[in-house]
This record gives sequence, C-alpha cells and structure tokens, in this order.
Amino acid sequence: MSKKVVAIVGRPNVGKSTLFNAFAGEKISIVRDMPGITRDRIYADCAWRGTKFQIIDTGGIEPVTEDILLQQMRRQAMLAMDMADVIVFITDLRAGVTGDDIEVANMLRKTKKPVILVVNKCDWVGTVPPEVYEFYNLGLGEPLAISAGKKLGIGELLDEIYDKFVDVEPEIESEETIRVAIIGKPNVGKSSLVNKILDEDRVIVSDIAGTTRDSIDTFFENKHGKYVFVDTAGIRRKNRVYDKLEQYTVLKAKSSIDRANVCIIMIDATEGVTEQDEKIAGYAHEAGRAVIICINKWDLLDKNTGTLESYKKQVYVKLAYLAYAPIIFISAVTGQRVENLFEMINDVNKANNLRVPTGMLNDVISQAIAITQPPSDKGKRLKIYYVTQVSIRPPTFVVFVNNKQLMHFSYTRYLENHIRKQFGMVGTPIHMIIREKGRTDKE
Repeated sequence: MSKKVVAIVGRPNVGKSTLFNAFAGEKISIVRDMPGITRDRIYADCAWRGTKFQIIDTGGIEPVTEDILLQQMRRQAMLAMDMADVIVFITDLRAGVTGDDIEVANMLRKTKKPVILVVNKCDWVGTVPPEVYEFYNLGLGEPLAISAGKKLGIGELLDEIYDKFVDVEPEIESEETIRVAIIGKPNVGKSSLVNKILDEDRVIVSDIAGTTRDSIDTFFENKHGKYVFVDTAGIRRKNRVYDKLEQYTVLKAKSSIDRANVCIIMIDATEGVTEQDEKIAGYAHEAGRAVIICINKWDLLDKNTGTLESYKKQVYVKLAYLAYAPIIFISAVTGQRVENLFEMINDVNKANNLRVPTGMLNDVISQAIAITQPPSDKGKRLKIYYVTQVSIRPPTFVVFVNNKQLMHFSYTRYLENHIRKQFGMVGTPIHMIIREKGRTDKE
C-alpha cells in the first residue's frame, strides 16, 4: 500500500513553505516574504501517531492570472490536489478572507477530498482571535488557528490530518484485477502501448517529451484477465527536472510503482538501455514489484540472425539486478507482440504472489545444500537449520542459521536462484532475510 499524501495549498505568501518545514522538521522549502518564491513543489516524508505519510509543498494558487509562471504554479498545485488524500488549505489571519481565498475554496470543494482549513499567523497562545471566525464564510468547516512560524498548533493540525485519514476510502479492486504500471523515461512509447492495448486513442500521444503530466488509470478486460493499466509520466534525470510539474510527475510515477502489481519497463530499442533506464528499473526492483522489460520500437531496427539474442544479452549486462525479469520485443505502433504481454503479466504476477509450503521449501533447500555445501571460515561451517516464507509481493524468506557472519552474499544468491528455478519464480525479486537461531548444543 502506498503512503497517504497531504498537499498544502493556498494563495501566495500565506506560509505554506513555513508550515511544510515545520512538518518536515528541517528547512527544505525556500521561505521568503515575497509571493511566488515556491515555484517548484517539494515533498518530504512525515510520520505522526505511527502513521507515515508524504507532504507536498505547492506554489501559491492564483485563480485568475495572465502570468505564465503563475499559471504553471496553479497547474502543479491542482495536480498535487488531485494526488492528495487530504488537503490542508492555509490562509492568512492578517489579510483576512480575500477573493482569491474564496476562489481556492470553490476549487477545493469540487475535489470531494477531505479539506482542513488553516488560519496561519495567529502568533499568540490563548484565546482564538475573533478575526478567525470570518473564515467560516469559506464554507469549509471550522478553521484551525496556527502559527507556522512559531510552531503553535502544529500538533493539533497533525492530529486533524491523522483523523482525516480515517475518512479516506481505500482503493478496492477485485483480487483478480492486476494493476500494471507502464514506466520509463519520456517518449519511449508508454502512451502508444496503452492506446494499442485499448485499440483507441484514450491517452494523448505526441513526440514531445513530457506530454503525460499525470498517471492515468485505465481498466481493461479481455480473455486473459482483468487489468488496470497505469500510463505514468516519463521520469527524467534529476538535473533535468526544471519545474515543479516535473517533480510532481516523478513523484506520481513512483507512487504508481508502489501501487502496482506489475511494472512494465519500457526501453527505446533505438537508444538501448540508458543510465536513466537503469535508475527507473531500480525503482521497481527496490519496491519489490514483478517486472517485465519491454523493448519498444523493435520494428525500427535493422535486424539479422542473432540480433535479438545479442540485444537481450546487452540488456541483462546493463540491468544485471533484473536478471530474473523476462524481456519482450514489441512495436507499440504496429502491435507486434503486444498480445503476448498479457500472458507474461499473468505469469510474473503469479510468481510475485506465490506462497511456498514450508515443508516443500525446506526440501528444496536441503537439495541445494547437498549440491553445494555452505561456506566455512576458520574451521567454522555455516549451518542452515530451516527456511520459512514470511510474505509475498515480493516472496520473502527467512533463513535461520548458526552464524550470520558465515552466510556469504554469494551463497545467499545461490539459494535464491535455486528457489527461483525450482518454483518458477520468473519476473519477481526474492528477498532473503538471514537470522541466527538460538541453540543450546555446543559445537
């Protein structure tokens, strides 16, 4: 399950970044007494009462403006609101209710999301100033008076956010539905693949990198099963992330990976595996998701005997940590081999959710030990007592041994590969946790 998201929104210069920094516990956002300073949205992890969530600091919303920069800031703030589970709307006690506050409040009501109305710059402890009651006119319920600068009322606000999480309805999908995130750098054909699968132009496709600003969920059902395809925005290199819109798309794409069952990593066949492809694939691998490596635009390459196998070897050299992931060569434009994707999706999803009975698992481990003895060091040999599976997505195994120091990385990898081979765990990472088992026998 992905983390809950809290977006801090409001018009310029009301203290959004100051509040963000108070939540994050460190000075992350630039804070200055000038409208429009926060041009990029910045996000950070936060925790309160045992619940982890993500906070997003947005640029100020100018409901009506001709300024291109302010229009862009308004757009990224709206995207943040769309992504958020809870929205904190911050206003300014000193300025009172403004016309822009009213416009922002109207926008927030349309989101149908839980909204907490905050009146900032109440810089004293005790009786709530009477000016606060004016903010009831925004129609968003009881305003909460705080001072972000002096960190007054922050705990009460966090309690309010925590309570609002209870009202957030969890995503409910059939267990038969497989959520598939299509990830990759910009302009590799992610939207084209979704359109080919749907056989309609549901997602905007263009040759301009970054057209897909948001992640788009699309339900699809065919003879192979039920799927939700998520066409994510292309993830650029960090030093290419110029504006907050790009930061948002990276965050949204990572969030889509967290919520996915299967990740299809799209790679442009004409470019090969780039450094950025390696980083994007790493997000899916670290998240423990089932993975398919999809080489798109295969129709554009000149091929001869052995081209496919040679290309596949090059991919595995660059993506060595994804040696378990199957590779498919497609053309999203012509539809070449696109139909074969569904069977692969089903297979890797099944592997990612596979539970192995403990007895059968230990028989396989005993077989592995008989083939290759555990390592030893200075006369002490590693003993493996038993192995048990503790979770799925990805399959995670705990190996109980006599001495963790004797468990060399290479032998852990050997056991992992043996398990993978015996149970057909294609397309899924496997996590191995090594623990020492207490014993009374003297060695």
